[in-house]
Amino acid sequence: MKRFLQACIELTKPRLTSLVILTTWLGYAFASHPMRYDARFFHALIGSWLVASGAAALNEFMERDLDSLMKRTQVRPLPQKRISPKAAFWFGMVISAIGVLELAIFVNPLTSLLSLISIVSYLFVYTPLKTRTSLCTIVGAIPGAIPPMMGWTAARNSIDPGALVLFGILFLWQLPHFLAIAWMYREDYARAGFPMLPVVDPDGESTSRMIILYTAVLVPVTLMPTRLGLTGFSYFWAALALGAAFFAFGTFTAFYRTAANARRLLLASVLYLPTLLTWMACAKITPIGDALMPMGHRSFENGRQW
Repeated sequence: MKRFLQACIELTKPRLTSLVILTTWLGYAFASHPMRYDARFFHALIGSWLVASGAAALNEFMERDLDSLMKRTQVRPLPQKRISPKAAFWFGMVISAIGVLELAIFVNPLTSLLSLISIVSYLFVYTPLKTRTSLCTIVGAIPGAIPPMMGWTAARNSIDPGALVLFGILFLWQLPHFLAIAWMYREDYARAGFPMLPVVDPDGESTSRMIILYTAVLVPVTLMPTRLGLTGFSYFWAALALGAAFFAFGTFTAFYRTAANARRLLLASVLYLPTLLTWMACAKITPIGDALMPMGHRSFENGRQW
């Protein structure tokens, strides 16, 4: 039983689902005035976590044969036969269904609908496209960017510009993050028949251009929360500095194309996002730097310009 439970936990990809919890909380926090740690908030977190966990388990069920061909995924529960495909399938189906229903009953139908969109796009669009086109990375970033929107709609029951900005930040961040992973493991991906961009782009020219493009566009998008009045002005400068550093890592990797530099870019992306989101949350709760700014340069709260 212990071995079975451990396999079930691994199927949910805990590191991935922890990001879902964080971004769902962030979306809820920004849509709430003031922040309310009520029953709906906890149902939103639990439901989002169950949906993401179930989708992850079903993804591993669908890709179990391909996972057995890749060194980085051979240690997963299904390739190692630590759980049967049937058990993995029903585990993923049940917890996904519970998550969708929890969101529909205890949060609101819009949030439940977004969770369904994330499941369908992840399992029935992104997963099949992974063996067909390098554009799968762009498609796969869509379900990964939906959780903060779910947090927002859980609080407001509407999709507003703030929700779209949070979606845009998560969407753009995922692209250089995924490209760094694909660059590091392109031999693995090629062995399994996944035509990721670094696999079909042996010289790295297209991959480099995309990394530079995505890290560059990410910078102005991360500044939008201040423009919309979601954060204090301290966040603006922090986002600008973090974005410039992330762009520098991306550019360096693009010009010096090695697996070691791709790993550094991956590490930079892993450090960048939590730092950005943490500062965003703190600037929303207590705008640290605003008191130091001249009155005419404070945040855009309530439509005021700086």
